[in-house]
Amino acid sequence: MKLILLTLIFSQLSWAILEFEDAAYPELMTSSRALAMGNAYMNKVDDSWSAFYNPAGLGTVRGVQFHLTNIHLETNNGYLDVTGGQGSFFDSMTNYTKAFKADGLRELMAEDPGNTSHARVALFPNITFRGLTLGWVYSKQNRGRLESSTSDFELAERTDWGPVVALNLSLFGGVVKFGISGTYLTRKQIQKDFAPTDPTTIDEEVDYRKGSMTYLVAGTRITLPIFMLPTFSVVYRNSSGSDWYDAELGGAPDKIPQTTDVGFSLTPYTARNARLHIEANYKDVGNYYENVGMKRKLLFGMEFDWARTFFVRLGAGDGWGSGGVGVRNKRFIFDLTTYAIESSRESDAYREKEDRRYVISIASGF
Repeated sequence: MKLILLTLIFSQLSWAILEFEDAAYPELMTSSRALAMGNAYMNKVDDSWSAFYNPAGLGTVRGVQFHLTNIHLETNNGYLDVTGGQGSFFDSMTNYTKAFKADGLRELMAEDPGNTSHARVALFPNITFRGLTLGWVYSKQNRGRLESSTSDFELAERTDWGPVVALNLSLFGGVVKFGISGTYLTRKQIQKDFAPTDPTTIDEEVDYRKGSMTYLVAGTRITLPIFMLPTFSVVYRNSSGSDWYDAELGGAPDKIPQTTDVGFSLTPYTARNARLHIEANYKDVGNYYENVGMKRKLLFGMEFDWARTFFVRLGAGDGWGSGGVGVRNKRFIFDLTTYAIESSRESDAYREKEDRRYVISIASGF
C-alpha cells in the first residue's frame, strides 16, 4: 500500500514539472531555418548548424562562413500575452524586463492566468568552411506556466554554453559523408513549482543544478547520384554516453540520453536557378522517450530556394505546422519562422494543445 501511495505521489510531482521538449527537438541548439521545416533538417543542413543537426552536413558547406553575430530570438503567444496585455508601449517594455525574473513572471501571469510563457535567446558565433566548424554556443530558455489563480506556478529555466568543434570526412566524391562534433557543454537549469500561497523564493545553491560534459554527435549521410538525389542520414546523439561531471549547486542536471535519429530526403529538379528539397526525419528511433508517441517524433519539411538567396519553407513537427521565409548572401542571413509544439500534459497527446512560437534569426559576418 505504501509503495502504491509513493508511486502516486511521485507521478503527480513528475506530472507537475514544466519540462523541455527534448523528445521531439533533442538538438542542443535549434536553427530558425530548421524549425520552419518542422525541424526535419538532418539531410538538408549545409551550414554551421551541422554541428548540432548532422556533422556530415559540413561536407556540403559552400565557401567560408565567418559569423561574428549569429542571434536566435524566440517567443510564444503566452509570453506575448502576459508581457503585452492591454497596457501601453512603456508598460510592455517594463513587463519584458520583469518576465526574466521568477517573481516578475509570476506576477504578470497572475494577471492573465491560463498561459504558458516561453522565451529563448541563443548566440552561435563561428567560423565554418567545408569540413570544419569552430564556434561558441550560448542558449538560454525561460518558461513559466500558471493554469489558474489556484494552480501552482511552474518555472523552468535552462542555460547552455561552451566551445564547439565539428569535423567532416567525405568519400567517393561526396556520395558518403561522415562527421562528428564535440561541445564542451556546461548546463545550468532549474525546474520548480510554487504553491499559490508560497513566495517565489529560489535558493541558488539548492534549486539550480549545474554540470559540465563533453557532448558528442556523430552522423553519416549517403546521397545516391541518381534522379532526385535520394539521401539517407543517421545521427547518434551523445554518442559517447557521457554524463555530467563537476556537479555544482543542487547537483548535476538530468543525463542527456543516447538517441538515434534517421532521415530521408529528395531534391527534385525544378528550374535552372531554383531548387526544391523535401525531407522526413524520425527522432529517437530507440524510443528512449517512451511517454512521447511516435506521431510526435515524425518531422516533415520542405524548402524552396531561388538562386540560393530567397527561401520559402513549410513543415510539420510535433504534430503542428510550421513555416518561414529567409534571405541569404555571403555577409548576411535573415530568417523569420513560426512553429509549434504539443503542450498538453497527457503523455499520449497529439494535436490537442498548441504552443505557437515565433523566431527571428540574424547572422552577419564575412
